[in-house]
Amino acid sequence: MRVPVEGIEGPEDDGDGFIVEWGVWAWTGDRPALSLGRLLAVNEDGDRQDQYWQPQYWKVEFQACFAEDPAWADLHISGGGDSGFDHAAIGQPRANALAETRRFIDQVLSLSAMLRSAPIDIKVTLDRAD
Repeated sequence: MRVPVEGIEGPEDDGDGFIVEWGVWAWTGDRPALSLGRLLAVNEDGDRQDQYWQPQYWKVEFQACFAEDPAWADLHISGGGDSGFDHAAIGQPRANALAETRRFIDQVLSLSAMLRSAPIDIKVTLDRAD
């Protein structure tokens, strides 16, 4: 999340963001999951002079699925959630944003428990997000 990536929009255009997502979904086999994602707006494709030009959005995602555990039973009730995207610039602003996200996770007991637990399945993907 803190490594600079070339060929993306700048932070002023939300070119590089991260998000934490959690919940129980059909695509995780109805298992509790915690996901760390990075969304990149790649700007090196197409004709930027075209009035309809848009960057391509790609999401790198680390998703960990967990066995059932009473520590995160509330995820079934709440349906999950997310931290919202943060597009802080790489460097100290990104380090601060990541630290704030970690403090948030530590305050949500079910997320904190997941972060300290061993997952039963891990996937890392890179997919076009638009």
